[in-house]
Amino acid sequence: MHCTGKNIILDMFQHKKILVGITGSIAAYKAILLVRELVKAGAEVKVVMTPAARDFVSPLTLSTLSKNPVVIDLFASDAWSNHVMLGRWADLLIIAPASCNTIAKMANGFCDNLLLATYLSATCPVAVAPAMDEDMWHHPATKTNLATITAHGVTIIPVEKGELASGLYGEGRMAEPSAILSFIEQRFFLPADLNGKTMLVSAGPTYEPLDPVRFIGNHSSGKMGVAIAEELASRGATVHLVLGPSGLSVHHKNIHTYKIETAADMYQQCIALFDKADAAIMSAAVADYKPAVIAKEKIKKEGDNMVVELVRTIDILKSLGERKKKGQVLVGFALETANEREYALGKLAKKNADIMVLNSLNDEGAGFGYDTNKVTIFEKDGNELVYGQKSKQQVAKDIVDRVVKMLYA
Repeated sequence: MHCTGKNIILDMFQHKKILVGITGSIAAYKAILLVRELVKAGAEVKVVMTPAARDFVSPLTLSTLSKNPVVIDLFASDAWSNHVMLGRWADLLIIAPASCNTIAKMANGFCDNLLLATYLSATCPVAVAPAMDEDMWHHPATKTNLATITAHGVTIIPVEKGELASGLYGEGRMAEPSAILSFIEQRFFLPADLNGKTMLVSAGPTYEPLDPVRFIGNHSSGKMGVAIAEELASRGATVHLVLGPSGLSVHHKNIHTYKIETAADMYQQCIALFDKADAAIMSAAVADYKPAVIAKEKIKKEGDNMVVELVRTIDILKSLGERKKKGQVLVGFALETANEREYALGKLAKKNADIMVLNSLNDEGAGFGYDTNKVTIFEKDGNELVYGQKSKQQVAKDIVDRVVKMLYA
């Protein structure tokens, strides 16, 4: 199984300028370890803290580890100009931990401390590692604030599930420093090994209408496909993302999004884009059947039963497999509930795919709607790679690594 080795991380962070923002959270102790690991990995690190963060970690410790002065006070003698210079100096601003309060302020443009002033004037990419109790993490206001800063271009580092400061066990725990380093390396400092490549990705569900009101669909969120599209784009590829009905949005400049509704729509768009693609990753959960007749008016409730005739939709993956040219890489997905390995291998052969990604609804934390996934990758040459449960961003990296290897084989 592919993994990112320590020597690769060291290479990625050499001479990178990382600005670490620390907010008032019990998880601030992890920032000490994060700064230490970044410096060990070869990065030049500076730290900016909110005043509340001083209640949790010592500026002296952080300045000693970073080998740079820690800045805190907005109205200190040179801090007012520092917030502009720091935001332009850094290759990346990472706020870890990012408290619920700071995330809310970021979403609404508040500027009442030096960290927020630096964030608002930063010209570099920004990532946040949230840290809060589970109820705060799941509160609608927090979700709205996270969606807002994501729309502003901020990258959210997934929280972990574990013991919280309240004594409860659940989501909201800040990612461990090692996980943050791995995430940063993958998202921001990967080699541009797909420069000049064109990629086709399908994601999300399809909705097959019964009438103007109702449809047949599934629970796919599109998260896996969007994560794959972002991973491809971060490595230099031009990505064409064919996205079914989904609340997700994509902001990477290298991603061109085509929003569709039905399996027929997705088929037509994928066929139009496939011939010029170096690889196609078909992660969408496409409906296998659609109503034979779509009612022009809303179907009224009559009687105790209703019979709907369904007909097969076009098999997009098989169609692309039949069109595939030498040198193109085709990736399919198999979401199964029984005889998983057998069905995945059968699908790999029948669809003329190069890679089949299997995930099972029997695995906890995998499948529709989750932020995590657990997959097995089957390749046409017989390779079988089993991965443990990971974030969908990490799974996307594993899949793209296999595509890259096949492209350059």
